[in-house]
Amino acid sequence: MTSTRWRVLAVFSLGYFVSYLFRGVNLGFAPFLTRDLGLSAADLGTLTSLYFLGFAGAQIPGGVLLDHFGARRVTACVMLVAAAGVFVFGAAHDLGAMMLGRFLIGVGVSVCLGGAFKATAQHFPVAQLTLVNGLVMAVGGVGGVVVGAPLSWLLTVAGWRAICFGLALFTAAVAVSIWRFAPSARDTDTAHRQASVLEQFKGTWHVLSSRAFWKLATFSGLTQSVFYAMQSLWVGAFLRDVVAPDASNGAARAAALVSVLGAAFIVGNIGFGALARELERRGVTVYAFSGATMGLYVVVQALIAARVPLPEPVLWAAYGALGGSGILTYSVLAEHFPARMIGRVNTTFTLVIFLAIFALQVAIGAALGHWPMHEGHYPAIAHRGVWAVLIAMQIAGAVWYFMPARRAREAGSGSAKPSV
Repeated sequence: MTSTRWRVLAVFSLGYFVSYLFRGVNLGFAPFLTRDLGLSAADLGTLTSLYFLGFAGAQIPGGVLLDHFGARRVTACVMLVAAAGVFVFGAAHDLGAMMLGRFLIGVGVSVCLGGAFKATAQHFPVAQLTLVNGLVMAVGGVGGVVVGAPLSWLLTVAGWRAICFGLALFTAAVAVSIWRFAPSARDTDTAHRQASVLEQFKGTWHVLSSRAFWKLATFSGLTQSVFYAMQSLWVGAFLRDVVAPDASNGAARAAALVSVLGAAFIVGNIGFGALARELERRGVTVYAFSGATMGLYVVVQALIAARVPLPEPVLWAAYGALGGSGILTYSVLAEHFPARMIGRVNTTFTLVIFLAIFALQVAIGAALGHWPMHEGHYPAIAHRGVWAVLIAMQIAGAVWYFMPARRAREAGSGSAKPSV
C-alpha cells in the first residue's frame, strides 16, 4: 500500500471514529446529566436523538458539497462544526443549549463516513474497496467500545463537561489532520458533481415513492434503527435497570457489557461481510443471508428481554455482532436497482435509518417516562414493554421482507429489476 493510501485510510478512519464516538457518548453521560440537570427520560431521549436529526438533515446537502469540493476540504471543515457543538454542549447549563450543541455535533460529523467512502473510492482500486471500507467501519466501531468501560472509567477521574471540552479539542485536531494529510483528488464525474441540492431531493422523493425500496429496506431499517437507538443511549439504562439493578458494581458491569457489544459489532461488520460474499459464491444470496442475520438479531433481542438464563457476555456479544448486519442491505439494494440510481438509493436509505433512530430515541424516552423512577432506576417492566413493542415492529418488517416479491410472481413479464 502506498503512503498516500495509508494517509487516506488513517485520517478518514479517524474521522469516522469521532463520528461513532459522538453517537454513543451520551450513554455514559446519561446518569450525570440526570443528576446535574434533572433531565427526565423523555429529555434524554430527545437530547440524544438530535444528533441523528442533525446527521439526517445534513445528508443531502453534505453529499452535494462532497461532490463539489471533495472529501478532504468538506470533511475537515464540517467537523469543526462538531467541535463547536460539543463545546456548546459541555458549556451548557440548560436543556435548550445542550440540544443546540447536540444538533451541531450531528451536522458536524454527518459527512465523515460519506467523505471516507468517497476518498477511498478515489484512491484505492475497486477490488480493494470492500476490505478498505470494512476497515473504516471497524475503526469507527471502536468508538462504540470506547463509550463503554473506557468512558465509564474516565468519568471517575474527570467531569463530563471537562470530557466534552477535551472532545472538542480532539475533534478539531482530527479535522486539521484531515486537511493537512489527506491528499486532494479531482472528481472526474462532472455530471454527478454538478447535481444540485434540489435535484438530490427529487431523487430522494423518487426512491421514497418506490414500493420495491420499502420492501427491501423496511426490515433492515427497523433493525438498524433499533440497534443504534439502543446502543447510543438506552442499552445503558436497560443494563443498569434490568440486568444489574441491585449489584454494587452495576454501573461498571453495564459499561463492560457495552464494550463487549461494541467490540462484537466491529467483528460482525467485518465477518458477516466476508461470509456473505463467500456464501454468495456457493449460491446463497446476500438477500437471504442478510434476512437470516437480521432475523437472528430479533431472536437475540427476545432472549435478552425475556431474561433467558444464558451468559450475559454471550448474549450481548451476539446482540452487537448481529445488530449491524443490516448494513448488508446496501449490497442488496445495489443488486435490485439500476446503477444510475444507487447513489440516490443509498443516500435515501441512510436518511430513513437516521430519521427512524431520532424518532425511536424520543419515543423510548417518552415511554419510559410514563413510569416512576425508584432510586434512579426505571422498573424492569417498563424496559421490557418497550423491547416487546420494538420486537413486534421488527417481526412485522421481517414478514414483509420474506414475503414473495411481486416481481417473482410476475416473472417472465418484466425485467429482473423491480419497478421503481
